[in-house]
Amino acid sequence: MKVLDLQCSHQHSFEGWFGSEADFQDQLGRGQVECPLCGDVDISKMLSAPRLNLGAAREPSARPQLQQHEQPQHEVVAAPNKMMQAAWMKMVRHVMANTEDVGAGFAEEARRIHYGESEGRGIRGQASADETQALLEEGIDVLPLPIPKALKEPLQ
Repeated sequence: MKVLDLQCSHQHSFEGWFGSEADFQDQLGRGQVECPLCGDVDISKMLSAPRLNLGAAREPSARPQLQQHEQPQHEVVAAPNKMMQAAWMKMVRHVMANTEDVGAGFAEEARRIHYGESEGRGIRGQASADETQALLEEGIDVLPLPIPKALKEPLQ
């Protein structure tokens, strides 16, 4: 089994598991490898280091002790891309679980809800850029939200 570090053209990083390098290349060539966040099929294999188990676990090196006159350094860490991707996926799953899918009739149903002609509830669906702009101009709060294809279909 080969575990590869992959990245789409939008810089989303993810892992892919393949039987072999040939299996990966075959699936990539047929457009079957896609980003789980955005569905992009323009995928690149990233450099990765193999994990080699060469012996027993070693003691982690202790942090150096500060001398009496030294001030501690404050560590600054940027949120890793994977953490942001995980937060994005959690938010999308929340939206999927707590809204009704009204499909292509999204704009019409959003208007009915806004004008009190239909029950108020969270909805999701498809709308063109023009329909979205028209809704916003009418004062109807909508938010375009790309949903990964994997979350649109039931999981096996």
